[in-house]
Amino acid sequence: MNIGEVSAATGVSAKMIRYYEKIGLINAVNRSDAGYRQYTVQDQRMLAFIRRARELGFSLERIKTLIGLWEDTSRHSADVRQLARQYIDELDDDIAKLRSIRNELAYLADHCHGDNRPDCPIIERLAKGG
Repeated sequence: MNIGEVSAATGVSAKMIRYYEKIGLINAVNRSDAGYRQYTVQDQRMLAFIRRARELGFSLERIKTLIGLWEDTSRHSADVRQLARQYIDELDDDIAKLRSIRNELAYLADHCHGDNRPDCPIIERLAKGG
């Protein structure tokens, strides 16, 4: 199948497919005599794998590691689990930071008069730098 067909089948844009090939996330595919990329069912599976991993927020570096684990039939599921657990820990840290930011902003918004006066705790806090 050509790039348009594999793009439609996987939900990965042609631009991203070319980018993944350029950075080595996927192997370069065979080309027709006219120079068009020709994708196989395995290429389609790989792109679908990458799309699903990206939907979960995995970085390209981690996806490369996941692909290596996927292709390694002697892998240990513990290795995959460890990678997922590391990512979960990072997500938990990010969530905690976002909650803290949200709580601080909510506090400032609740203490802003929201009237015609120029004094505003939000602006004051931003001007202090913390």
